[in-house]
Amino acid sequence: MYKILTLNNISPAGLTRFPAADYTISDDEQSPDAIILRSYKMHDMDIPESLKAVGRAGAGVNNIPLQRMSAAGVPVFNAPGANANAVKELVIASLFLAARNLGQAIHYTDELSGDDAELSKLVEAGKKKFAGYELPGKTIGVVGLGAIGRMVANTCLDLGMNVVGFDPGLTVAGAWELSSDVKNAGSVDEMLPKVDFLTVHVPLIDATRDMINTQNVGKLKSNAVIINLARGGIINDEAVCDALDAGKLACYVTDFPNNRTKQSSKVVGLPHLGASTAEAEDNCAIMVAEQVKSYLETGNIVNSVNFPNVSMPRGSDYRLVICNANVPNMVGQISTILADADLNIHDMINQSRGDIAYTIVDVDSEIPAAVVDTIRSIEGIMLARAI
Repeated sequence: MYKILTLNNISPAGLTRFPAADYTISDDEQSPDAIILRSYKMHDMDIPESLKAVGRAGAGVNNIPLQRMSAAGVPVFNAPGANANAVKELVIASLFLAARNLGQAIHYTDELSGDDAELSKLVEAGKKKFAGYELPGKTIGVVGLGAIGRMVANTCLDLGMNVVGFDPGLTVAGAWELSSDVKNAGSVDEMLPKVDFLTVHVPLIDATRDMINTQNVGKLKSNAVIINLARGGIINDEAVCDALDAGKLACYVTDFPNNRTKQSSKVVGLPHLGASTAEAEDNCAIMVAEQVKSYLETGNIVNSVNFPNVSMPRGSDYRLVICNANVPNMVGQISTILADADLNIHDMINQSRGDIAYTIVDVDSEIPAAVVDTIRSIEGIMLARAI
């Protein structure tokens, strides 16, 4: 019986992927085999010794202590692309919010008072303040061309916009999903003077923190719009709000408002709505539940952010999975121990990612607990378990 600990409300569409006959699911499990979460911050959490996997029902994983998980031999799974359509739709909504001054116009209307005749006059008098513009022919810069960024770029082209993209890590597979009409920029700074809109779709890491800052915000056009539905911290809010207040930017749409952004009338602040649709929550929960379930039951790894992706069809009823430091002779030591125990290797796969290596071994007979303990005793082994 596997035990699942949930640290946030997780869509039942995902949790039902764990059969009740084989799994228990609780929000207070003390010895879980796996943790499923969304935005819960695990950094100060004591990691149970029983933990074998962590599943993030979403894309970003900066709320999870990845180094500690790796050191403990615990793969962390996420759900890349499962919420892409939800975020893409909010980006498109943000374009209209900014281009048509909808946030300010709604606020203006909410503040009106008087009888219907007076309101009608005020509405007609006020509409000139909020005249906007249309999107065809405008240029949008898309930083980050992963699942979300590609969908945003392609949709903006469909709206008649020009699109400039930047992503030094764009894969060949990703490029096939991107329209050939998307122009390539060599850097973020190269992109800035060319765009009317800038939207970011990257994780928050050292390389992306304060991507737009006091040094480069002035390279944007004075009527430019910045959209951040990715992570707080990617855009330096102080620098952007200062530029807005000085009339050097037109609008900032952010999913991560704070006291500084609230001071500016040119900021449209949203309460972290990027992936907040029922469909996205279901999709993320289903994807991560399937990945965690597969790992617990077969040892196969798909969409891990800290382990190599490793999958092998089951070749026998007896499987051993091992995580270890990526150093020489590990596979040799493991094979020797299995041979000494008269365990014939039916099939094996070994892959590495940075400092971590992961091995799946199918053998032709039952694996004694003592053999697993012997493998665990090898220096550099983080995890060994029989399935």
